[in-house]
Formats: sequence, structure tokens, C-alpha cells
Amino acid sequence: MTLTWVDRMAVDLRGPTDAAGTVVFVHGLGGSVNAWTPLLPVLSRWHCVRPELPGSARSNRAYALGEATPHRGRLGADTLAGAVLRVFDALGIARAHLVGHSFGTLVAQHVAAREPSRVQSLALFGALAEPSPPMRDAMRARAALARERGVEGMSEIADAVSQAALSASTREAQPVAVACVREMLAAQDPEGYARNCLALAEATAAPLESLRCPVLVVGGDEDIVTPLSGARQLAERLPHARIEVLPRCGHWPMFERVAESQRALRDFLERQR
Repeated sequence: MTLTWVDRMAVDLRGPTDAAGTVVFVHGLGGSVNAWTPLLPVLSRWHCVRPELPGSARSNRAYALGEATPHRGRLGADTLAGAVLRVFDALGIARAHLVGHSFGTLVAQHVAAREPSRVQSLALFGALAEPSPPMRDAMRARAALARERGVEGMSEIADAVSQAALSASTREAQPVAVACVREMLAAQDPEGYARNCLALAEATAAPLESLRCPVLVVGGDEDIVTPLSGARQLAERLPHARIEVLPRCGHWPMFERVAESQRALRDFLERQR
């Protein structure tokens, strides 16, 4: 393991540089490198790059948050896509497979649309093309709570998300998964989290017609955050996409259905070699 920094973003590097290929992971709202830890055991032959995006986890002082930036520290899907591409540039990554979760799937789609020659494939867990109007409203309310109540507000958000976003089966039988999701959210910097909430609230879809790479969409049948119906519609709009549905699974397949998620990603990446 190597921890490096790109524009004050924390980036975790795993696996050999002369590997089968490079996989860049894009976490979702309230995520960190730990969102992807359950998938790493089956990717030992790959070079795995896990950035923590501006405002998230250890990247709460990332360059993109600064007032001197062209966007004056206001995050958006384009800004976050640009942050991912800066990681590509800083590490000398010519091409890579992108794996995203939740908001990270939308960011990954923007990366692929902006630089299609640099993205070999997309694997999207808990995917969405664009937030629904209720999600946009919920994200604005959540940003306000994080800013008004700070650490206490993040604790409230963590409690709510770790209950609502996981399936009933996960909540009953996998307390470690519930604890991991909760702790990842509770540890977020309130202001950085709020800015990412607003970025999601204002996000628009990437030009899907420009996405020509192979795509895997993985969705849980009990996901109420990014419902399976939306994941199916996204897969139908992409010319080279397939969808895999995981039973008794909510919005966090990597924690809720570890073996199935590992297999789906490993098999998909192997087919792209």
C-alpha cells in the first residue's frame, strides 16, 4: 500500500504497477477509500487506485475547495470528474477501468464522456444517470443539516443513511456492514460533505450517447437510494451495457453482498483484457 497526494487529495495505491491493468475507483457521497476495501482481495493482479475526492474523508483540504479556483470552491460533477482526471495525469495513467459507486457512478460517466480514449470500461454500483427531483431536494436539506449542526449533524445523517440505504437482510444479519457505512459517513468533514451534497443536487447527466466502452451496472433489488428501475433505464441507454441484480441488497453492494460483488467485478474486468 502507498498513500500519495494529488492536489491535496489522498490517493491510495495498491497492487503491482506492471499489473493486468489499472482500476481507478470513484467513491460516492460520504465515501472514502474504505468503500472499496471489500473488493480488493480478488484484484491482487490489478493496479488499484483509490482517490478520496475533494471534500471527502482526508481530502477535506483539496485544491478544488479553494476560493482561488475558477469555480470558487463550489463542487460539481464536472469539478469532481476533473479531479479524477488530475489523478490520471499525476500518476501517468494513460488508460484505466473506472469503478464507481452512487454519485461516483455519475462522476465516472462524466470522466468517460470527457476523455473516452482513457476509459477502458465502467463498472457502476448503485448507479444513477441523474438525480430525481426528490433526491435533489433531499441533498439540499442534508447539506443544510451538515452545515447547521456540524459533527452532530453528520452523526444524525450517518444514523439515517446506515438504516435506510441498506437492505433489511443486511441490517439484521450483517452488523459490521451497518457499522462500516455509518462510521464512514460520521467521519466526514461537515462542510466538505455539504459541498458534495450540493454538487449532487445540481448534477446533470453525462452525454450517454458518447459512452461507447463496455459497462457493467450492479444494482441491489432493495436499493431505495438509486432504485433498480433507474439502473435498468441507464443500462438500456448505453450501447454496451449489461446489468447484474443482487438479491436482498440495498445501496451498498460492496458491503452487503461481498462475494457476489467481487465475482461480478472480477469477471467483468477479466473479459476486458
